[in-house]
This record gives sequence, C-alpha cells and structure tokens, in this order.
Amino acid sequence: MSRPSPFRTMSLADAKALPIWRQPIALLVIMSLAMPIAFATWSALLNNFVVEVAQFDGSDIGWLHTVREIPGFLAIGVIALIMVIREQVLGLLSLVLLGIATAITANFPSFGGILMVTLLSSIGFHYYETVNQSLQLQWLDKKRAPQVLGWLVAVASGGTLLAYGLIILTWRAYDLSFSTVYWVAGGFTVLVALACLIIFPQFEAPNPQRKQFILRRRYWLYYALQFMSGARRQIFTVFAGFMMVERFGFDVHQITALFMVTLVLNMGLAPLLGKFVSLFGERAALVFEYTGLTGVFLLYAGIYFFDWGVTLALVLYVVDHLFFSLALAIKTYFQKIADPGDIAPTAAVAFTINHIAAVFLPASLGYLWLVYPGAVFALAAGMAMVSLLLATLIPRHPEMGNETILKPRLPAPAE
Repeated sequence: MSRPSPFRTMSLADAKALPIWRQPIALLVIMSLAMPIAFATWSALLNNFVVEVAQFDGSDIGWLHTVREIPGFLAIGVIALIMVIREQVLGLLSLVLLGIATAITANFPSFGGILMVTLLSSIGFHYYETVNQSLQLQWLDKKRAPQVLGWLVAVASGGTLLAYGLIILTWRAYDLSFSTVYWVAGGFTVLVALACLIIFPQFEAPNPQRKQFILRRRYWLYYALQFMSGARRQIFTVFAGFMMVERFGFDVHQITALFMVTLVLNMGLAPLLGKFVSLFGERAALVFEYTGLTGVFLLYAGIYFFDWGVTLALVLYVVDHLFFSLALAIKTYFQKIADPGDIAPTAAVAFTINHIAAVFLPASLGYLWLVYPGAVFALAAGMAMVSLLLATLIPRHPEMGNETILKPRLPAPAE
C-alpha cells in the first residue's frame, strides 16, 4: 500500500488501515502530551517568576489571569476560523503559538510585557483546547469516549509530570534560569506540533460540522454547567497555587513537587474515573465531584479563618485536582445530547460561556484577596453548591430529546 500524503483528507473509516501511530487517536495522544510540556512549565514557574522577578502582589496576579482568560472568552472566534482552516490544522497551529509564547516569557519581565506574552500564550492554549475538545467528541465513539477521555487525561498528566520532573531534577542542580526553562519547554511543543502537521493526514469526521454560531435552548443545562465550572475553576487556578507561595513561602522546586504528586495520582486514577463515568453515568459522577469540591473549598477558607497549617493545604490541593478530573463527564454528557453536526460550533460557544466569569473574577477577587483571602475560597464553595444542584438535573441516560429531568422525554427536535 502506498504511503498516504500527510496533506490528504482521509475518513475515519479509512484511517483504521493506517499504522496505529498515524491514526486519529494517536494524534490526540501526541497533542495531549505536547501541550502540557509548554503550559505546565509556564504554570509551574509562573508564581515564582512574577513574585521574584516582577514583584507581583495579589492584585497584579488577578489582572494577569484576567488577561489570560480573555482569549477563552473569545473562543467563539474558532467558528470563523474553521470556515477557512481545517480544525485539525487550527489546533496544531494554536499549539505552535502556545509554544512560541512560552519560550519568550522570561524575556519580558515587566508587568506590561508579562501581560502581552500571556495574552499570546492564552490565545494558543484556549484555541487549542476548543478545537481539541471538538475533535475528541467527533473522533471518539460514544460508548468508548469516557474511558478514552480518561486515558487522554492520564497522558496529559504524564506530559505535565515529565515537565515537572525535569524542573525538579535540574532547577537547582544546574542553577537554571527562568529563560532557559521556558525556551526549552516552548521549543519542544513547537517542534512536536510542526511534526504532527507533516506526519498525519487530515482526518474527516463522518458528520460535517456547522460553521456558524449555534445557541440551542435544549443545551441550556450544558451551558450552565460550563459557566459554573469556569467560574469555580478560576478561583482554584489563580489563588490556590499563589497561596502556597505567598502564605507558606514555597520555592520553585517545592511547588513543582506538589504538582508532581497530583499528576502521579491523576495518571493512575483518571482512566478509572473515566470508567466510573461509563458505569454510573454523568449525573452520579458530577454530583460526586461537586459534593467533594464544596467540602474542599470550605476547608481552604478555614486555612485563613482558623489559621490551619500547610499540611491541610497540601492535602486539599491534591484532592482538588483529583475531583477536577471528573469534569470529563460534562464533555460526555454533551456528546450524548448533541446533534453530531453541532459539536465544533458548540465547543467554541461553550468555551466562551466557560470564560465569561473568568474575564472579571480574577481581577475583582484579587482585590478581595488583599483584604479577606478566606472569603475567596468561601465564594468558590458556594459556586460548587450551585453546580451540584445543576448536576442533579441530568437524566440517568441523557440523549437527544432527553437532555434534563425537567420535562418528559420527547422525540429529538428537528433543528
């Protein structure tokens, strides 16, 4: 058989004849591995970089993350881009942008410079994530999706673990600079993305995607879950790691070691959590996640209100990450209720909805953090409780026409 051109369009059915390392799932695995090499390195060094080099305070870090989330809010622009660029190509080009921005981060150590580079990095990250989610739901069979998504989470954790492990082993041993580490990590992601553009054919899903803005009433619960997920996760992403540096004085290698512990557990448990979703359904998985997160955020608040120690903070950080792995159930819930042609445009809309709160929460809560840091985590606990109430509205067996428990099961509407 002649070797197919990497620029050839190929159906998913025909792709099964390719060597396993050139099939669609292999591409998803490679992208899941390459993205966190750049992003995880940026995240691991960020709090120390902005505190030690740029002298950021809580307000500054809040503004940084507000800027970082603006491209997520504008992820709806993916709909316009896929009119002229194939989703697969757009995802890989977004990875290239993420890698380049990561590489040059330390070359702009001022407040304005960090915000500019962060904006570029965020465009790459959020557009990649939007397209990657769309491709996953288009390319994976519904019955296997929870399990495969669990494995992809494990692969991403492995890529992050690799980045963190190298930082821990080399940061002090070789007296590395922020610039060196950022250049190596970002350059690696760029090279992998460019290689994928050359090696893999252009895979064509069986259901053509609508290239237009879509906002459907019957997806309202999915939109609400996405909104609350984005709002709640911002508090953890912005302030949990920052707390470790500001309150407990963690160094780069200590923060990275903490991240590694969570990743090792994620690598082992993510496939099991995917299996859990397959066996018990999205409603049970999300109810379990949001119940746990409510308790976690209340205990986070207690660290400030009752002056609890660093040991509890460490345990909560690890447990928090494990609960977030169950968020894959939101993806599979949507896959079950969606018109197959809606996946790409709805992924873009959902990312925008997910980031509505992210645009204003980090900056506004940064000011609250300066006065009452415990109140920030108490607010997150309230958000988790709202998410819990929404999760109870998911049917045991969601599908088109049976999106929530608030109405009797009806035939799927013609849209």
